[in-house]
Amino acid sequence: MSVLEKMSQNLGTAEAIALEEKYGAHNYHPLPVVLSRGEGVYVWDVEGKKYYDFLSAYSAVNQGHCHPKIVGAMVQQAQTLTLTSRAFYNDKLGVYEQFVTHYFGFDKVLPMNTGAEAVETTLKLCRKWAYEQKGINENEAQIIVCDGNFHGRTTTIISFSNDENARKNFGPYTAGFISIPYDDIEALEKAVNSSKNIAGFLVEPIQGEAGVYTPSEDFIKRAKAICQANNVLFIADEVQTGIARTGSLLAVCGNCTCEAKCEKQETYTQPDILILGKALSGGAYPVSAVLANDSIMNVIKPGQHGSTFGGNPVAAAVAMAALEVVAEENLAQNARKLGKIFRDELGKFIETSNIATLVRGKGLLNAVVINDTEESDTAWNICVRLAENGLLAKPTHGNIIRFAPPLVMTEEQLRDCVAIIINTLKEFEK
Repeated sequence: MSVLEKMSQNLGTAEAIALEEKYGAHNYHPLPVVLSRGEGVYVWDVEGKKYYDFLSAYSAVNQGHCHPKIVGAMVQQAQTLTLTSRAFYNDKLGVYEQFVTHYFGFDKVLPMNTGAEAVETTLKLCRKWAYEQKGINENEAQIIVCDGNFHGRTTTIISFSNDENARKNFGPYTAGFISIPYDDIEALEKAVNSSKNIAGFLVEPIQGEAGVYTPSEDFIKRAKAICQANNVLFIADEVQTGIARTGSLLAVCGNCTCEAKCEKQETYTQPDILILGKALSGGAYPVSAVLANDSIMNVIKPGQHGSTFGGNPVAAAVAMAALEVVAEENLAQNARKLGKIFRDELGKFIETSNIATLVRGKGLLNAVVINDTEESDTAWNICVRLAENGLLAKPTHGNIIRFAPPLVMTEEQLRDCVAIIINTLKEFEK
């Protein structure tokens, strides 16, 4: 028996939490639930209690926990070849690169591991393009971002965050960013025209971490048009919103011609650079990607960017399987259908509620705003009670609860979950 097996055997909730508290850095504040197993839309704790997962590891587990096709691809590849570094070619990376670029409609992909790494890669790519293609003087490029953004927690990324909890005492900060209000076309147009040094506009099509803020219907399309007219790169961070979460393959999707075979919708805005992560692997393995066309991606030359694990054979096999599941199981369409039911049912409850004031979102990325201040613990207490009632969710920004179940959920399961959520909220009516 291994050390891990010995130490995990008969480990209870209190003991597991105590180990993390003593030996782990305190950079998270989890709900007091210790999970040990997952399958589909369900997870089980160390005592054997079963829960609906309504967070999906922050939308990484869109395809459901331990999807057999994804796990099978991972195990098969892990038994053959796990890592070569990019010092050598491997027989899976090129196949994956062809697959993923065709799937999303781009010329090239730069494979990385985590969402933050992909964002950092994108910032470097955007700046290099600005200097070598647009003609901006070196070290003078500026990238526009939005207030309330969440693109990761590296030093450069928190430099353009306005979340003081993420920023305070981590400076000095990296320069080169202009922040504007989210969903404000006039502010974007003004910022783009404020300087000849604007290289790109980095935006989340829906701000998930900020509380599932969905912009105006034409915001993304108009933003891309402004960027295109001014030779500014339009960069979509779809680490959380991508891979069918919002009811289409991407939150910017519409009449897509990609191989995901989503139903056609009204509009499609092609980003100049697309950032993916999380559900790109179905939550089975760290995989992220930056996609762009040759005119942008070809500015990167050997030795100028890389990652030991980026593009490894296991990541390639897992990502292909994860994307095949999205298409084969019609997860975008299911998210669109179930998301509407979720918002309709919660909306009816909120009409007569004094504990919840608003439900918003798209597809199966939704949030309920609790009638209390951001400094209150009401949303936290509701999530604790939800867990007691068999459903796991987590607050964001104090008084907002994000609800994002795996996209393999059935309508019957969703309606069961809606009942749990509404009945729990009723317990907190004032």
